[in-house]
Amino acid sequence: MKTIIEPFRIKVVEPIRMTTREERQRKIAEAEYNPFRLKAEDVLIDLLTDSGTGAMSTHQWAGVMEGDESYAGARSFFRFEASVKSVFGHKHVIPTHQGRASERLLCAAVVKPGDVIPGNTHFDTTRANIEASHAEAVDLPIPEARDPENLHPFKGNMDLQKLEDLLNKEHHRVPFVLITATNNSGGGQPVSMANLREAKKVCDAFGVPLFLDAARFAENAYFIKLREPGYQDKTPREIAQEMFSYTDGALMSMKKDAFGNIGGVISLNSDAWAEKIRTLLILTEGFVTYGGLAGRDLEALAIGLEEVLEEDYLRYRIASTAYVGQHLDELGVPLLKPFGGHAIYLDGRRFCQHLPDEQLPGWALSVALYEHAGIRACEIGNVMFGKKLPDGSWQWPALDLVRLAIPRRVYTQSHMDYVVEAIGELYQQRQSIPGLEFVYRPDVLPHFSARFRLRS
Repeated sequence: MKTIIEPFRIKVVEPIRMTTREERQRKIAEAEYNPFRLKAEDVLIDLLTDSGTGAMSTHQWAGVMEGDESYAGARSFFRFEASVKSVFGHKHVIPTHQGRASERLLCAAVVKPGDVIPGNTHFDTTRANIEASHAEAVDLPIPEARDPENLHPFKGNMDLQKLEDLLNKEHHRVPFVLITATNNSGGGQPVSMANLREAKKVCDAFGVPLFLDAARFAENAYFIKLREPGYQDKTPREIAQEMFSYTDGALMSMKKDAFGNIGGVISLNSDAWAEKIRTLLILTEGFVTYGGLAGRDLEALAIGLEEVLEEDYLRYRIASTAYVGQHLDELGVPLLKPFGGHAIYLDGRRFCQHLPDEQLPGWALSVALYEHAGIRACEIGNVMFGKKLPDGSWQWPALDLVRLAIPRRVYTQSHMDYVVEAIGELYQQRQSIPGLEFVYRPDVLPHFSARFRLRS
């Protein structure tokens, strides 16, 4: 069948409010042109993030009712621990309240000032936590990743030659290497099994641990099944287990590929590192068997980690995202290709060719998309990763993207058809999109709280 159907039925609905263009123009101006500052009730289709915005299943909600809220040693923790170990396979499982807490704890435990952390492409909070530890986050993507039109099947891969060269010179300053799968900042692109396997060999040669940022590991596993020879007959669980077998540890925001509204985990083999992390966890997150989460959250995450590896779900997830990309591509909208698993990425620079980088084309596009159709999206480009140099000039990232992150099990095909139609209309009017400039730009994670004004 050509029609993509959701592999679930809808039992509860949440109303969304329709707004007029005039209302939206007023609301985004009041938010000083930052979609993060909008009230959610004023958004029609919310594609700002897929993190914590998914819908839980009936089994997860049943698990919520079974949550053990004991402070220490709750049975919900042991359920959670067993679920994580069955997929990740590491010795220690440490719950946290979300992914950035996992990043902070790992960095606080093992990263020293002057250290270097190589990655395929670090995401915003990962980079911020590394830099807060006075270390350097170094991106080593393959060259194909910088070309939005290149159809390389695994553009999330790390450049292994550059990794080897860096470790050859700086391995004493590298506490771990981090590969993000799928590679969010690089357009939701997957990492191949071969790349993970060879990265592990390079790391082992220098005695450096390899960690996986596993927020979207299940989507990555399904891309391997679809695109990498030798994996077509393997289940997503088998593929995921092999992925983790090449790592010494993992960080995960379980608000993505565990269908959680909150939650995270650190999974690792080192006894010494686990002890340091647990000590720090008690200071700020809670006891080691709940890590800032309620027992009901641990139950829901344990179930979600199993559900996300169901092949019917993953087939629908990847196909429904590609549906949006294919229809936008047919309209001539400039996109990053091939399409990612959790999001479609608009190419802000090519969409708004009339705007120079200084006028923040990707961000301007995200504002215009809200004004035009009530759709909230997230820029991953000049605002998020641009750097002001000592001489006052700016260094812009290779790509200025607008991410349409699709929450799991939330929107139907008709919602996505509306998104496609709206973006197609906006593309025809693209020359009218005005540029923006900063009014206020914080030094850390600027996109969350920056304020802007229209360029006169």
